[in-house]
Amino acid sequence: MIPLDVLGKLSRAGDSKILLVVLDGLGGTCGGERNVTELEEAKTPHLDAIAVHSSLGLLEMVAPGITPGSGPGHLSLFGYDPLKYFIGRGVLSAAGVGLEMKAGDIAARINFCTVDSKGVVTDRRAGRIPTETCVSLCEKLNRELKVPGTTVVVKPEREHRAAVLFRGEGLDQRIGDTDPQREGLAPLPAKAASPEAEKAAGIVREFITQAGRILASDKPANMVLLRGFDSPPHLPQFPDVFKLKAACVAVYPMYRGISRLVGMDVAEFEGERIEDEVKCIESIWKNHDFIYLHVKKTDSYGEDGNRAGKVHVIEEFDALLPRLLALKPSVLAVTGDHSTPAALKAHSWHPSPVLLYAEGLCRPDGHKRFTESNCSRGCLGHLSATSLMPLMLAHALRLDKYGA
Repeated sequence: MIPLDVLGKLSRAGDSKILLVVLDGLGGTCGGERNVTELEEAKTPHLDAIAVHSSLGLLEMVAPGITPGSGPGHLSLFGYDPLKYFIGRGVLSAAGVGLEMKAGDIAARINFCTVDSKGVVTDRRAGRIPTETCVSLCEKLNRELKVPGTTVVVKPEREHRAAVLFRGEGLDQRIGDTDPQREGLAPLPAKAASPEAEKAAGIVREFITQAGRILASDKPANMVLLRGFDSPPHLPQFPDVFKLKAACVAVYPMYRGISRLVGMDVAEFEGERIEDEVKCIESIWKNHDFIYLHVKKTDSYGEDGNRAGKVHVIEEFDALLPRLLALKPSVLAVTGDHSTPAALKAHSWHPSPVLLYAEGLCRPDGHKRFTESNCSRGCLGHLSATSLMPLMLAHALRLDKYGA
């Protein structure tokens, strides 16, 4: 990849506008009655209409065969090397819900889950409890938790997700996840990955013990799983590197959090539908020259194994695409931050399809549809996701020549 300091020297200000659309978990695998992917099954007349005039390709978020989390996937799309700039999920969640972190703090992502009488996890997401239930559970934990020598704050994210912040002296974030990542197993013990983290690991174990006692009568969310322990990072700021006034339009807090960490404005708006996000983009379009739109439900339905639901969300976005095109972005990119095939009910290592549209500046593939199979034959080829940012900048005429 091109180092950020080099991109920063080449990037220049301008009047062009870039729109990056991330359909979370967009990529899939073949299945259903027609043995095609979810994207191939979806009826997407508007995406297909611009695909003919676009460059297509496949993006590797980290490396071939590596299944990426949402954090590394987004960092790659924003032009950051995910192996160099690693951010734990806890920090992303904490930033997303507005928890102000100081040096030495530790944050983790919480999944409220269901355990049986033997302490075995029977549902890692507690049936995707309503966000209102998550709020009341967090309030209960904040009210009743008492961890000596440590300030603990729990804040709701969405549905079964929350963030927890630990603040105290001498805390080290190198702690292993307690989420076993599948049902039928007991939560893992919070283990220190280094001697320096033993104190923090002990605090986390006490937190989990108390949380289990406090939540024992709350069904289905009667236990917590923690993952992504980390402390606040120091990241080069997106507007400074790329000379872009950037904004994030997203419903889910974690994606708002990663945008905030890299220095983007985070737009506030009412509603949770894709249409509400599009309306927000229309209202802020004049004031920004880079807008990142995040659509979550493609991933949520994929994780639930709901193939039809994922297809429907893709079609829902496609129906709204004309409103985004009416804004006349200089560059439009549509992709995912990873693949989430409904058949796997999880993130996967499959590269993500990408469409890059810039009127008059693309080398069109001539493919009539935006699908994984066409992307595999597209002129962008099979490339690192970190290459998307310089490609968008170049097509927006925002990169100077390198060298004499």
